[in-house]
Amino acid sequence: MSSWYDAWADRYEHWSPSFTADVPFYVGLARDADGPLVELAVGTGRVAIPVAQATGRRVTGIDSSRAMLAQARARAVEEGVELDLREGDIRELEIEEPAALIYCPGRSLLHLPTWADRRRCFERVAASLRSNGRFAWNAFAFDHHLASAIDGQHADTPLPHTNYYSVSDNRVDITLDDGGTGSLWWATKNEWLGLLDVAGLRLEALYGGFAGEPLDDDSREYIFVARR
Repeated sequence: MSSWYDAWADRYEHWSPSFTADVPFYVGLARDADGPLVELAVGTGRVAIPVAQATGRRVTGIDSSRAMLAQARARAVEEGVELDLREGDIRELEIEEPAALIYCPGRSLLHLPTWADRRRCFERVAASLRSNGRFAWNAFAFDHHLASAIDGQHADTPLPHTNYYSVSDNRVDITLDDGGTGSLWWATKNEWLGLLDVAGLRLEALYGGFAGEPLDDDSREYIFVARR
């Protein structure tokens, strides 16, 4: 996925302003955390920078895209906040001090293609949390009808691209007009809960919206909060 995000890192900020609902949610968790803060798939710092601003604390951010991290570094300097930005694979998470909060916004865990990839990530998260530390993330609530409806659809923003839905692989491909494909692999609620169980984490809360709305059949988003 790093090459996908490298290809449009300089245009990401034209797209991300429409995604703001998650920021207060993760800021709230960070304010409650008494210890190190770690963001997985930090990208350009869309969430990490507001978290650092709100808490007055350093946020460690991990991402596999060098171009995205360069954007984050530049933005952090502009905003006067401290980010410890590291190029790396979230499946191989290693931090020096156990974290009080690890979070993964932007549905980024859907870029991990297999159960084994996600299991490895969750296991590394569990190993990197302090006792009673939190792990939070959000992901699309899978809807086969919605995925089918966007199959073959072309859009011009944030970059010209076409969506393709692979029913057999539970995957949506986003193919850029000028080359390059990014993919999202859907996961059900029970798959996420199974990952928590395998990693030795316990569910604290599951929401259907960032304002704490309950999850129901009309929810478009899973928002998970777990503890070690």
